[in-house]
Amino acid sequence: MKTRYSYLFHYLLIITDLLVINLAFFLAWYLVFGMEASTFQSSARNIVLVNNLVWLSLSSFFGMYRRDRLGTLRAVFKSCGKAYFGHIILMGFYLFFSGLKPVVSDNFIITYYLSLGLMFFISRIAAAFIELGLFRYLNVRRPVLIIPQNSMGLRLASNLEMNQNYHFRGFKFNSDTDLFDSKTGRLVPEVSRIFSECSNKGINDIYVILNYENLKYGQALDEEAERACVRLNIVPDLVGDLSMPYSTEHMGQFTVISLRHEPLESIQNRFKKRVFDLVFSSLVVCFLLSWLVPILAVIIKVQSRGPVFFKQLRSGRNNEPFYCYKFRSMRVNDDSHERQATRNDDRITPIGKFMRRTSIDELPQFFNVLIGNMSVIGPRPHMLKHTEQYSAIIDQYMVRQFLKPGISGLAQVNGFRGETEDPELMRKRVEYDLMYMESWRLSLDVKLVLLTIINTFKKEEKAY
Repeated sequence: MKTRYSYLFHYLLIITDLLVINLAFFLAWYLVFGMEASTFQSSARNIVLVNNLVWLSLSSFFGMYRRDRLGTLRAVFKSCGKAYFGHIILMGFYLFFSGLKPVVSDNFIITYYLSLGLMFFISRIAAAFIELGLFRYLNVRRPVLIIPQNSMGLRLASNLEMNQNYHFRGFKFNSDTDLFDSKTGRLVPEVSRIFSECSNKGINDIYVILNYENLKYGQALDEEAERACVRLNIVPDLVGDLSMPYSTEHMGQFTVISLRHEPLESIQNRFKKRVFDLVFSSLVVCFLLSWLVPILAVIIKVQSRGPVFFKQLRSGRNNEPFYCYKFRSMRVNDDSHERQATRNDDRITPIGKFMRRTSIDELPQFFNVLIGNMSVIGPRPHMLKHTEQYSAIIDQYMVRQFLKPGISGLAQVNGFRGETEDPELMRKRVEYDLMYMESWRLSLDVKLVLLTIINTFKKEEKAY
């Protein structure tokens, strides 16, 4: 829950950023061109409009103004930095492809982004001091009390202490069963006294954690709180002493508990990942495969008869099979759909050895990404036979199938690639795949793409 001050601060930050964007633009224009009306053409006005729209889109995309991104100064600068560099890239594309590059000069672009970066830095530092004053010195945080001091109460207190909108004022009672008389089923007199004490001290919000068996007493607690002019918030303890991580969400009036954290179950995160996949794959297809495919096609055909591309059924998202494409690196044979490549495999052609060592044979999978049955980053797709084989002997193996398979992944950049006859190696690969699934973020995909590119220039032991 936000206080009115944090709510206003949220919108004040958006307005301030737009002022900074435009102030930096006109300052740079004045320094480079002067402010004569003749220099500010209608095309320049279009640039101003797009400049603002691009910033608003990027700030929304990177969640700059979300509560969790405004919690610490580090998080604020990190999200702002992403939007800043994204703005440079997108505005560069806009100016180049719109033909408006001649309207502005390189000096203007450099001056503008230097000014913008400096102004953002100053505005974020100023915002941090204003926020510090609001929440620490003006005492605008909401004081709260938690009942009782059990394991879930401690977790809730930790959460509230990290939230700048709340001022945690302590616990009362050690168990929710202490609130009721076990014989009569009524509230003990101590509850009424504590509620009145909280009201007198200005603590108008109380969080009461109730086991699902004691939720029936919620109405009696609420009536007692209202008599003391205290707002009661009931937190149902539906998981008891469950030790493994979990998350909850609401479907209407129902609370759903998920025992696995999956960021890509969020439609917003899936949209971000899909946009990245489409943009990156399109660039690879246009600027690399457009000239590389004809060259490799000729060499592959000269060295062995058969098709240029090799397609094979692999296990995809939700274990649905799909055709995965590669450059053909082997001579045509009858057991390619069941037998993995091994070191010194006599089926591999000379050009195939080079392609497999540099992972060039995987590049046609960018077409799979554009089609939608693969992602740039994700668990590697396995042959149907191997999915059936390993799912029977490795716990949680099928969990990796919750995601779209990828051209590269966290397991691959950590050396777990190639032949997987050893179940222990496959188990480690699965561990990395699940780690990726549970810790996904867009910056992780970008990092893994860069690491994959670096690894292609290294001689990897299992690249054969």
